[in-house]
Amino acid sequence: MLKEESDEMLMAAIASGDQRSLRLLMDRHMTAVIRLSERILLAQSEADDIAQEAFFRVWRNAARFDPGRARFKTWFYRIVVNLAIDRKRRPVPAPIEAAADQASGAPDALAAVIEAERRRNIETALALLPEKQRAAIALFHFEGLSAREAAAAMSMSGKAFESLLTRARRALKQQIANELTARQT
Repeated sequence: MLKEESDEMLMAAIASGDQRSLRLLMDRHMTAVIRLSERILLAQSEADDIAQEAFFRVWRNAARFDPGRARFKTWFYRIVVNLAIDRKRRPVPAPIEAAADQASGAPDALAAVIEAERRRNIETALALLPEKQRAAIALFHFEGLSAREAAAAMSMSGKAFESLLTRARRALKQQIANELTARQT
């Protein structure tokens, strides 16, 4: 019954204290929230914390949500982006180095290694961008939001978002080019 309800309808139920609606909303959006937070924060454990805090804020502020002003996804991503950027600004102890990847015996092992290397290069280049540029790329390219939705999620005008996204793309391309040049020398 609840699975057919829109996010906005679930928010109305949550505002009335319906925990089942919150769980359904969490089922729908948890993966995307963690993925977005990871891309902004560059840390999975921190991303999990952001997701928990974001859904707590949904529960606490459900009555304030106005579907006439914004779609749920845009309103919610604004919460997530703000939490992630705030968390990123806090001093954080250095992360433990990740263990080396183990080679797979699968027939497509070479393709998997190449893809993993490409993703690492992009993630490394993304890590060097400022938080807002990372957020713009993550919302638009990885989460599939329109420029208008992403701009709303970042509390900025459409033109400001387009400008930010253009700068972010340019900086990302430059970072990747610099990395490739450094490897060739």
